[in-house]
Amino acid sequence: MAGINHIISTEVYYVIMPNWLPGHRFLIYLSGLIEIILGILLLFPKTRKQAALLIILMLGAFIPAHIYMIEKAPFMLGDIQITSFIAWIRLPFQLLFMLWAAYYYKT
Repeated sequence: MAGINHIISTEVYYVIMPNWLPGHRFLIYLSGLIEIILGILLLFPKTRKQAALLIILMLGAFIPAHIYMIEKAPFMLGDIQITSFIAWIRLPFQLLFMLWAAYYYKT
């Protein structure tokens, strides 16, 4: 669902893109497409391990955006106000999601 949201609600993601990254629109679409593909690949035993590893790497690549959110808070992300607290809470969730993907890597 997150990947699909990157494609249908692209504009929302501009606010969390660090200024030093080039091609924001392209990167938003690309990350959404990659999320969709990797999510599908998790469904199949033959590709599950590789997909899980790539998800861990992708989530690691998203960490600069989460740090940028912390620096930028408070701000609006679509209809949601991202406070400093919310921005900080999102960062450990990246770790949790990485651990969750690691579980699929081990199985």
